[in-house]
Amino acid sequence: MNPTSPMWRDQFLLMVAALFLPAAASAYEAGMPNPPASPTRVTCGIMIADINAIDDVNESFSAEVVIVAGWYDPRLAFDAEAEGTPVKIYQGDFQFAEVFPGWWPQFVFINQVGSGDTKGVKVTVHPDGRVRYLEMRSAQFETPMDLRDFPFDTQHLKVSLISLGNYSTEVVFEVDEDYAESTDDFARREKTVNVAGWNLEHLEMLADEQYVTTGSETSFHSRLVTTVHLRRQSWQLVWEMLFPLIVLVSVIWSIFWIDIDSLADRLNVSFIGVLTIVAYQFVVIENMPRMSYLTFTDMLLLISFLTMAATIPQSLAIHTLVRNGKQGLARTIDRTSRWAFPVVYFTLVGLTVLAYGLK
Repeated sequence: MNPTSPMWRDQFLLMVAALFLPAAASAYEAGMPNPPASPTRVTCGIMIADINAIDDVNESFSAEVVIVAGWYDPRLAFDAEAEGTPVKIYQGDFQFAEVFPGWWPQFVFINQVGSGDTKGVKVTVHPDGRVRYLEMRSAQFETPMDLRDFPFDTQHLKVSLISLGNYSTEVVFEVDEDYAESTDDFARREKTVNVAGWNLEHLEMLADEQYVTTGSETSFHSRLVTTVHLRRQSWQLVWEMLFPLIVLVSVIWSIFWIDIDSLADRLNVSFIGVLTIVAYQFVVIENMPRMSYLTFTDMLLLISFLTMAATIPQSLAIHTLVRNGKQGLARTIDRTSRWAFPVVYFTLVGLTVLAYGLK
């Protein structure tokens, strides 16, 4: 047969396909193994390695987190002497995704924003089938914040983890008590974290169930929640914002010592104070999320605004009395206002502190 003929080439290609295609096809399996038990119990922990930033406006924070998990899969058991190694280690994205033959939970943070960044992964398999999983991620998390006591607030930042695609009948998370104790000990030792303006107070882990309703069916998923308790370092905000605000309100009361005939001067001072309070409100609004409640700072600004605004009708009333020839009564009202305004103002501030339960 002529080796250059089309028929000869077709037969040659069929021979090559017969030799190599079966071997290539056998390298692929029908799919990944199912969980080794029903349910498979996964001891798990979420360690907060570092908190990079906290965003009050968007109610989110970014952090470096470490997922530590373990489960038992007898299908992965091996003879350590025959294999020549006490444990089998798969580390890095390629070995984990392409070489590791076993099943693993697909860990997903349900309150994560964006894709995040996986910095490293390691799986250790012991001869008896015990599997140890370790992964470090950098991610941004969305978490509701209670800012009523701002700037004296304590925030409880949550990181929620589930096994994607597995119901609680298939995979159940259990808190790894060893890592729960170590994270709590870390919180006690490290009073500050790598984020300006906050103190780390406490960390805790809890395993529970989250249900999802689709139509008439409700499915349950096992969930692990790590809560980070942080207290805001408030004194810088007090000295930079709240203390100047109180001083400004006190300065406005100087109008009660201005001559009762100088209406223009008194109104100028009052309007300057009111405009300054409005500017303060814009600064606070820009650094806070849109909320349906008033924070402590909002209430203090409101009380200050009303106190300053009240000096305007007071000056107009004084001017009216002067025009009607009642200078004596006008001076009496001014002298009374010198102590009445501060007493009312600081009483309202004290009641606000009590109402918000600040310590």
